[in-house]
Amino acid sequence: QVQLVESGGGLVQAGGSLRLSCVASGIIFSSNVMGVYRQAPGKQRELVADITSGGGTNYADSVKGRFTISRDNAKNTVHLQMNSLKPEDTAVYYCRLTSYNRGYWGQGTQVTVSS
Repeated sequence: QVQLVESGGGLVQAGGSLRLSCVASGIIFSSNVMGVYRQAPGKQRELVADITSGGGTNYADSVKGRFTISRDNAKNTVHLQMNSLKPEDTAVYYCRLTSYNRGYWGQGTQVTVSS
């Protein structure tokens, strides 16, 4: 069983920055993908960014150039640095870990960007 705990959400003005962190615990295989998804009210959950255990990254077009994902494999932690935030970035942000076709979700953290 894997547990994921996010932190770092909050309220920020447009143009501001936030840093989300997610710590994974439990039985974690070395080969995995950690990612951050978000879900805005009335919309489907979507991928924001993910990163493989080897460091390969993938970003949604809407956040390229503004968000940066990184990870610390020794601590099973992923960070999402979010800069130049926009009101449309407002959502609940969820951490996900995928390994050998099994996926696990965190409980989510709210990010609200005011205009």
